[in-house]
Amino acid sequence: MRTTPRRRAARSGRPTGISVGQGVAALLATAGLLVTAVPAAHAATTADSAASSVVPGQETDTPALVTGLDEAASSTASATDAARGHIKAKSSRYHIADADKNLVAAGTESKGGRETVRLQQKYKGVPVLGGQYVVRMDKKDGKRTVTGTSGKYFTQLKLDTVKPKVTEQKAIERAIGAVRSQLGSGPMRKPDAVPGAGKSAKTGATLAGTVEGLTVLPQGEGVLTRHVTVTGTGPDGQPVKQNVYVDAHSGFPLLQYSAIKTFGATTGGTPAGTGATGAPDAVSTAAAQELVVKGTGKRYNGETTEVNLYRGTDGALQTIDYGFRDAATPGSGPMLATYDARGKEAADVSGVWPSDIKTFRPATTELGEDYTDSGAVDAHWAAHQVYDYYKSNFGRKGLDGKDGYIYSLVGVVNGGRPFNNAFWDGQKMVYGQGGGDYRTFSADTDVVGHEMTHGVVEHSAGLVYAGQSGAMNEAIADYFGNAIDLTANHMSMDDPDAALLGEDLCTTTGPRDCALRDLDDGATTSKDFIGVSYRADSGGVHLNSTIFSGALWDIRQDLDPALADKIVYRALTGYMTPLDGFTEGRAAVIAAAEELGVTKAQKKIVKRSFDAHGIVPGWETALGVDTDTLLGKVNVSGTGVGAAGGKYAVSRSNGDGSEPYSVWVGNTDGKGGQTLVSPNNGNYNVYATTDGKKVAWAEYGASSVMFHVRPVGSGVDKVVGGVGTNVSALALDGDYLVYTAMDPYTGMDHVGYINIRTGASGMVDGGRYQFSTALPSVKDGKIAYAKMWPESSGYKLGVEVFDIATGTAKLMPVNKDTAQGVGQTAITDDGVYWVLDQDPTDNYKAAVERSALDGSDHITVLPEAGEGSLYAYSLTASDDAVTVTDLPAATSYANDTLPKLYQTAPDGKGGPRRVSCNRGDQVYPASDTGTRVLWLDGTTGYTNLVKRDRPAGSC
Repeated sequence: MRTTPRRRAARSGRPTGISVGQGVAALLATAGLLVTAVPAAHAATTADSAASSVVPGQETDTPALVTGLDEAASSTASATDAARGHIKAKSSRYHIADADKNLVAAGTESKGGRETVRLQQKYKGVPVLGGQYVVRMDKKDGKRTVTGTSGKYFTQLKLDTVKPKVTEQKAIERAIGAVRSQLGSGPMRKPDAVPGAGKSAKTGATLAGTVEGLTVLPQGEGVLTRHVTVTGTGPDGQPVKQNVYVDAHSGFPLLQYSAIKTFGATTGGTPAGTGATGAPDAVSTAAAQELVVKGTGKRYNGETTEVNLYRGTDGALQTIDYGFRDAATPGSGPMLATYDARGKEAADVSGVWPSDIKTFRPATTELGEDYTDSGAVDAHWAAHQVYDYYKSNFGRKGLDGKDGYIYSLVGVVNGGRPFNNAFWDGQKMVYGQGGGDYRTFSADTDVVGHEMTHGVVEHSAGLVYAGQSGAMNEAIADYFGNAIDLTANHMSMDDPDAALLGEDLCTTTGPRDCALRDLDDGATTSKDFIGVSYRADSGGVHLNSTIFSGALWDIRQDLDPALADKIVYRALTGYMTPLDGFTEGRAAVIAAAEELGVTKAQKKIVKRSFDAHGIVPGWETALGVDTDTLLGKVNVSGTGVGAAGGKYAVSRSNGDGSEPYSVWVGNTDGKGGQTLVSPNNGNYNVYATTDGKKVAWAEYGASSVMFHVRPVGSGVDKVVGGVGTNVSALALDGDYLVYTAMDPYTGMDHVGYINIRTGASGMVDGGRYQFSTALPSVKDGKIAYAKMWPESSGYKLGVEVFDIATGTAKLMPVNKDTAQGVGQTAITDDGVYWVLDQDPTDNYKAAVERSALDGSDHITVLPEAGEGSLYAYSLTASDDAVTVTDLPAATSYANDTLPKLYQTAPDGKGGPRRVSCNRGDQVYPASDTGTRVLWLDGTTGYTNLVKRDRPAGSC
């Protein structure tokens, strides 16, 4: 949901490629995988019949939206079969072959005479990510009529799904490696330098993977992947549950996004031992009526309220709510249970059920102060309010629409410290204990409404939690969380604080200073949309959400709130599908308003609201830059840029992102074209680097990763070595190729090297499991890198230079006892540069240091504190300038808290200057000659390779 205070370690995943967009591109391009075309909702509307309209799909023959139909369907078949029968009968419209086989039931919602059928696309029996089609029907007087359809069915797919080359075990290994890289590839940090990390930080993260099956990514003709769920604990102690899609033929991790929907921008089993579902044993309706007990408790706001309790067979009261669902039959609804999870780690309860937690057990029906302070009263009361809101307004039976059990866990912590956040993990709500400036996160009704609405979204449109679809997921959770808050607390839309979320969470500040989001903040695509990489906020799911939720809020302000709520709910449950972006969301809301019979004036209000927030055709093209674009729409994920001697090397895909990545070389001055230097053999060629004369890259295959080197012009492509695990951070100079490999068992990184002339190879740390080396650079046979090693007093950090010729290593002047973090290295004619963090109290500010390769002539180029200091995250250097990636440790995501580039002289004189004033992520910088620097930039909404020849100065 909102953006809560976050620690730097939680944001320190490796920056990836960037893109924003619509449809499948809204997800895949956010990960840097795919460029976007004109969104489906922007396409011209063509007439299908006199009374209907058809919006064509994007890169598919199947329409994205059909409205105004009045076509008979089978009244005797099931709703699913009737929907499929309609699609078969109208094959000239839908172009879906073998609908009975390629469309499988994904859920049906029936209300009154209205039926909404969701159908999941399968290709040769394999599910297609985001491939979902919706058929809307009316059933009256024994007759069934189709009124409209919408969604995404990818007709262009043409691929082999029979023989994936990558084993499940290799897919898990690659997926875990990819998640580790995203979570912890900023500065190397000691375990005790990561708040709440515990022993797990020694390996970067404690993670495990489970293969969910094969999935087709609908890029171009399709890409077959193994879907792996990676769960565990990140290096900062935060819970991890990532969906990772690994190419099934080469093993390259193509895409990952979070399965945890948080209220703030931080980074599944069932309850065990209490019955098949993991819930307390169910009781009959009659028994529930007898055992429902009414209690009272005081909410955080001081209001005394009634809560439903349950008296178990042992006579003990529990925070279980079976009542109030139907006045005539109390106890007829689902079970709402609130569990005491105080002291439990957030990471330990995400996606699993702790075996030793219980519901709160009050001694009397009057819940005392402890139940208020813990958040139990608010969580239990508010869950009741949310259920009743959806039931009374829309007839919805709980989060899943089937009156499934609803669980709330209250009071979790992170590393024993307050966890100032809340999340939905696909099975339950989890609320942080709070502390310091924050109350428990169940203390504000809109937080509870938001998290429970994530459950509603998951069981309806299933908006994927990444990019624009993820921002819409957040926006809808915010919208309904806010609506429920206002309703339950009898607050008017005219109240000046009505649009705030999280405004009641703070202990020391007022609502407006406390609120983490404001639905009435006026955010628009033109001035506020941020092209952001996967490193940050799952592609901007919180950062960009108020653009869409702001439009919904305007509708609620200008229409009757009850009507607005019905329109948004119908759009969510009857029109939207998993990969919808902003313009498709707009089309869904407008179509839902039409279906509900709004007047022309009301429809105009709906359209005007989206217009006011810039959600209009072509909005993605209105974002400008102050840089020179060398390659537009690069379409790559997290594979970096190499530059030196007037040449650049970068991986890219084809226009629709369906081809495995290949390596291209060009001139950094932008003159001339680009040259393909890698094979196009079905594998992924990534992490390209160059010394200006040669280019090197890693080729991901089904069982190993091979290293290639060839001249930048014409010449022979030579395989110089390989490893069997994930690699990253290639560097090349003269005869030597340097890389970082991850040990799949310990999670430790190790820097290796290969003499490309003789084939001799080795590792700077000998590959010893207790050492970790990473972030290397190489020049003239010397390798610099960050290093972590154990001593009796704990792990130590330093920067080391390894002489390949002699096999000796020299530590640079870093105080191993005070170093909290050491970052990227760069060797130039002046010596070696590195990032150094020594102060654990300054929110991860870091210095830039330099010394000669023998450790002499040490200077501080940029200080860790005071004038000229930065949140130095990484760096790159030429002989004339040092370029630093600045990544602030912020309490919220905004343009100025995203990675930005600063440049300074080698001695730091003149201080740092902004390289570019572009809005959005600026990642993977690579220094060329002089002050020229290249990077991947997200400002335009695509992954563009850009450059500047000199700094912009101040912005």
